[in-house]
Amino acid sequence: MKSATPKVLHEICGRSLVGHVVAASRELEPQHLVVVVGHAREQVAAHLAQIDAKVRTAVQYEQNGTGHAVRMALEELGGTVAGTVVVVCGDTPLLTGATLRQLTGTHEADGNAVTVLTAEVPDSTGYGRIIRDEATGAVTAIVEHKDATEAQRAVREINSGVFAFDGALLADALKRVRTDNSQGEEYLTDVLGILREAGHRVGAAVGGDHREILGINNRVQLAEARGLLNARLLEQAMLAGVTVVDPASTFVDVTVTFGQDAVVHPGTQLLGATRVAEGAEVGPNTRLKDTSVGARARVDNTVADSAVIGEAANVGPFAYLRPGTNLGAKSKAGAYVEMKNATVGEGSKVPHLSYVGDATIGEYSNIGAASVFVNYDGEHKHHTTVGSHCRTGSDNMFVAPVTIGDGAYTAAGSVITKDVPAGALAVARGQQRNIEGWVARKRPGSAAAQAAQSAVQPAADEV
Repeated sequence: MKSATPKVLHEICGRSLVGHVVAASRELEPQHLVVVVGHAREQVAAHLAQIDAKVRTAVQYEQNGTGHAVRMALEELGGTVAGTVVVVCGDTPLLTGATLRQLTGTHEADGNAVTVLTAEVPDSTGYGRIIRDEATGAVTAIVEHKDATEAQRAVREINSGVFAFDGALLADALKRVRTDNSQGEEYLTDVLGILREAGHRVGAAVGGDHREILGINNRVQLAEARGLLNARLLEQAMLAGVTVVDPASTFVDVTVTFGQDAVVHPGTQLLGATRVAEGAEVGPNTRLKDTSVGARARVDNTVADSAVIGEAANVGPFAYLRPGTNLGAKSKAGAYVEMKNATVGEGSKVPHLSYVGDATIGEYSNIGAASVFVNYDGEHKHHTTVGSHCRTGSDNMFVAPVTIGDGAYTAAGSVITKDVPAGALAVARGQQRNIEGWVARKRPGSAAAQAAQSAVQPAADEV
């Protein structure tokens, strides 16, 4: 990956590569879930503790092959495990719980000692090849690409790296795995031959979609996997009743949820725990993270992070909702409005060109254009409260802490530094004074002076 970040911690669609594998594995409801860690194990273990506190880790201090890794996992569990043991790779983010259930179902129904998940791929370069008995079709071996003959490399059925084992037989066979191969490693795939030679049944379950087993080894493959997973998520949403106008320019995380008849317009990114409710419209050109969009709300050309947008609210275009923003039903945060840690009551509007920070606005109030809630004194943040049914003028500065009472008005151009009683009109601006002839005296010969002279001369001529 050429990165300071361990490979399995790279993310696609809001979840790390290993996080995707853990989530798919959890769908089997396993008694134990163990992740083998080696390179950058402290980082990986810390991440696993964050995403799934019940995951156990086994340390592979020396990377001596896949068989050795599985031995480390079994040792973490006491050396052997009764029942079925499923082994998956940590860099296969497209693998689904449904496919794992298919694998374990085939394994248990056929009474196999081991069942390998296989796939037919267009290009098998780099993968272990599945070698079958020509007469019976049974799996006889898995040959790694580096050790395969030319004839074996022509085989297109490949090993996914995903297996279901009888736990007791697996533990015994791992003790007999040799290292006489090109890498000098313990190959987990050698267990199949060991069990077969001992007279046990070795089977295979062919996956329905070979793309599920794609591993990630560079950033090109990471991007390809992201595209495939994003397309899968959007397809699921559309089949559930969501309109995605342009899937090619729409990106969602696995944790995003939708209500029926939601509409997503082009150029939209929905990230984290974002929820788009029934009939809401989001986009175009919108990025929402951990944001809740209420039913029938409209969000246009907006960036929002950890915000709540109420039912039938209207946001944008070009709005920025920062963490702690809570818009009530039928409220509005309009063009070029920024909000942070602000609660806006039902039906209240901040239509345009304003900053609302650390504030509470009641119901059905209107905040005039170009207003600023001055919340920071250089050291501390302070709160502003605007009551219900208020009308504040354009170009107002509300210097916190300050309270505007219910039903109060403020005049345009005012700097409000004191509380305004309910029903009062606050005017906080200097008296206008006109200085006649100032331009002619201070800017003689300028375009402004000439324009002023032209405007004055006709009036003088009429006199």
